[in-house]
Amino acid sequence: MRILAFTSIRSEYDLMSPLYSLLKNDPEIDFRLVVAGAHLSPKFDYSVNLIRQDGFPILIEIESLIDSDTESARLKSAANLLLGAIDPIRMFSPDLLLFAGDREEVLVGAMVGAYLSIPSIHFYGGDHAEDGHVDNPVRHATTKLATYHFVSHQTHADRILRMGEPEWRVKLIGSIALDKFKVDPPKSEDNKINRFKNLEGKKAIVIYHPIKEEIANSGQIVRDMIEALLERDYICLVGAPNTDPGNAQIKKEIDKLERENERVISYKNLSRSEFVSLFKSASLIIGNSSAGLLEAASVPIPAVNVGHRQKGRLCPENVIFVDASTESIRTGIKQTEAPEFASKIASMKNPFGDGGSAKRAYDLIKSLDFRFALPKPEDPLKI
Repeated sequence: MRILAFTSIRSEYDLMSPLYSLLKNDPEIDFRLVVAGAHLSPKFDYSVNLIRQDGFPILIEIESLIDSDTESARLKSAANLLLGAIDPIRMFSPDLLLFAGDREEVLVGAMVGAYLSIPSIHFYGGDHAEDGHVDNPVRHATTKLATYHFVSHQTHADRILRMGEPEWRVKLIGSIALDKFKVDPPKSEDNKINRFKNLEGKKAIVIYHPIKEEIANSGQIVRDMIEALLERDYICLVGAPNTDPGNAQIKKEIDKLERENERVISYKNLSRSEFVSLFKSASLIIGNSSAGLLEAASVPIPAVNVGHRQKGRLCPENVIFVDASTESIRTGIKQTEAPEFASKIASMKNPFGDGGSAKRAYDLIKSLDFRFALPKPEDPLKI
């Protein structure tokens, strides 16, 4: 069986790597990756090297990312990926395509599967946010093009069913991203990460991605978050923003803050094990990354979500939503430090998975007969 997975950014690759390991180690499966986007960009520290270190075979590397802060750049990057992927995929002739999340590569993967009649699995579909971000309709459009849907929560499954997909196409497996929280991560070789972990004091992970409604103030929002944390004696480990328009001014502000204060430490790319290790040494995560909503509960630590991004998404009780004003940010941080809040989340369980999701996905891939998954003739009015 030939299986091909799309990956274009470190965060999405991390979500899936436990499953990729199971597929790679199966002698009956020829597993390869299409690697594109930020993975091949010096601005994002060539995260393709993490893939190579993990030993995953790469079918093709596509330098699709257009490094620009314009809205059209992301669309042009998707077009580059589509054009670069079609012929190599057709020649490889996979039996199954995999893609995860809500960025442009999932829509490209789903289109390739639909037009070339290759069965596909979309992971993490059925989620929904009310933030107006383009990722939301991209996620739902991918649902209608994909063959199967492996989801992380029953609410996500219910939403896909309401979109007219038949029940047999929807499989609840939980979030593969949580599997590595069950094991103790190995010691990091990254000097910045070890410095962060070894410093005495409270520690905060800061990850803030650009969103259209906040682009004009995004640098100031990052500064407000970090200064609010420093006021309360936190050590801040700050992740790089994603490739969305507006990322340049966020990165510029992070670099400036790191030069100003030794308690601010930035990073571009981490392995999944290093990322999990950070969570286990931190007191909270703040910003607008989905990691705060989906993964922080596995430790558990509080998550303060700042601004429009992620609003309306299903989340556990460790998440606090605040607007992007300085005072709201300060209030949110103070709320996480209250003894009653710590008591409330101390024994919580992450509703998105129990650490066994990769094995569930692998078992389904081995057992399903994908030959009968296409075409998709179902009429939503008759389901």
